Amino acid sequence: MLKKKRALSLRPNVEAPVPRTAMVMAAGLGKRMRPLTATRPKPLVELAGKPMIDHVFERLKAAGVEKAVVNVHYLADAMEGHLATIDGLEIAVSDEREQLLETGGGLVKALPDIDADPFLSCNSDNFWIDGPSDTLKLLARHWDDEKMDALLLLVPHARAHGYGYRGDFHMDRNGRLSRRGMSKVAPYVFTGIQMLSKRLITDTPDGPFSTNILWDRAIEAGRCYGTVHQGLWFDVGRPQSIKDTEAALIDG
Repeated sequence: MLKKKRALSLRPNVEAPVPRTAMVMAAGLGKRMRPLTATRPKPLVELAGKPMIDHVFERLKAAGVEKAVVNVHYLADAMEGHLATIDGLEIAVSDEREQLLETGGGLVKALPDIDADPFLSCNSDNFWIDGPSDTLKLLARHWDDEKMDALLLLVPHARAHGYGYRGDFHMDRNGRLSRRGMSKVAPYVFTGIQMLSKRLITDTPDGPFSTNILWDRAIEAGRCYGTVHQGLWFDVGRPQSIKDTEAALIDG
């Protein structure tokens, strides 16, 4: 009689440390957030009384992250001025003034300053609220270096507040990810938060390119995994999203 194969599970490793370093993506043009970004970079647009990037820094510090590598391009002087005011984190600036490198190219340029492997990567316009456990600590505990090159934090499509698109990924019972493909809607949305191994960022294109190229490489190798966010997550991409998110927070 054939024995049933047991599904691989993403059981948290309670002893796994949070990486000391995180990449924070902050170089985008913020076109969807106009007119609020006409005179300031998107990460400095205020949400609930403080710049959006400061919410990210607070989550990083709470999880025990010691260093943030932040890329800058649009209104870079304003970004650097704000970064100089941040306490409790070592800040390294990855300067993309000459050329906006997109998410993948930004990782390549910043890699010499990222002194952790694996490392965290967060979009600067993320806003999330932890569930029962610290989100970044839980992500780190789910990391399995033998199986993974990328571990993406996902939120179910139905719980992606303010999200107006068709979703990003399917996830099998083992946690491996696949693209939406021809499906009308994918059940999971990428939150902008992930852990990556440096071994994934090799043989990369020159100049600007998307992290999608790296994800597709990991998916093809069966080494791109996901884990589900247990708290709240908001897509804060447009001016109305600021108002909607703040209203949701007031309503509890």
